[in-house]
Amino acid sequence: MASTSGQDPASDTDPQVVAAARAAARLARQVTISLGEVDLSLPQYRVLAFLDEGEAAPSDLAGRLSVSRPSITALMDGLITRGLVDRRPDTDDGRRVHHHLTDDGRDTLQQADQAVGDRLVAIGTHVNAGDPSVLIAGLARFGQAIRAAQAAGTT
Repeated sequence: MASTSGQDPASDTDPQVVAAARAAARLARQVTISLGEVDLSLPQYRVLAFLDEGEAAPSDLAGRLSVSRPSITALMDGLITRGLVDRRPDTDDGRRVHHHLTDDGRDTLQQADQAVGDRLVAIGTHVNAGDPSVLIAGLARFGQAIRAAQAAGTT
């Protein structure tokens, strides 16, 4: 495997890094399965979680979620139709809109968080003598690393 990161080529072939990358792919599938219980797709869940932090314009959502503007529009239209998200005009610029999580959207997000969390805990009980807390804490820490990388503009 050739190095594409500009870092030490040995890190690109580290078996633990490869195992982590593949585990992340498997984990995404497990999250998707859990979200099916509350009739959400992974992109919809990501949008609801992002809007839980506050309102957002479509261009902000597209950039933050790394999707195209037309994709975010289609995604938002579906969430609006379901009553999970509300679209409101910008008070300072009537040409812009902002999206907000509705009460139903917040409830659905809470149900999704519970479904995903329950699945992660259930999977995590198969290691560490049945104690999933180390794995859960590691995932939470990885979430902090992603937010820090986004804030630094490196992801």
